[in-house]
Amino acid sequence: MFKPTPNPPETDDVSPYESTDPKKLNEAADRALDYYLKPVIPQVTPRKPSTIFLIAPDIDNETLLANACESLASASVMLSDFAGLVEGTHRNTLLGIQQSVMLGELAVNRLLDNLDPPGCTV
Repeated sequence: MFKPTPNPPETDDVSPYESTDPKKLNEAADRALDYYLKPVIPQVTPRKPSTIFLIAPDIDNETLLANACESLASASVMLSDFAGLVEGTHRNTLLGIQQSVMLGELAVNRLLDNLDPPGCTV
């Protein structure tokens, strides 16, 4: 029988590597898959807080609570005033937020009432 093309030349079945160790192949495949498929987890670095707004570390708790109470009272008034300028569901949303702020203010006020100031005996 006549073939139009000759048979391919015979070659040795020799790999450039001396042996194909299945364990090494598996490790290499795992490294390749990890490189392409696993997300990079950033290194855990301690967060350095911004110092643009800094509360002095020697401020006592009563002063901090009084300031928080005043801030909540201001936010409550601003929300109430703003709610008066809008209509419909937006007004209801603002009044709901204002009520939540007011409840926080009441809780801080109660805490201030229960707090015994240092050096004051009754």
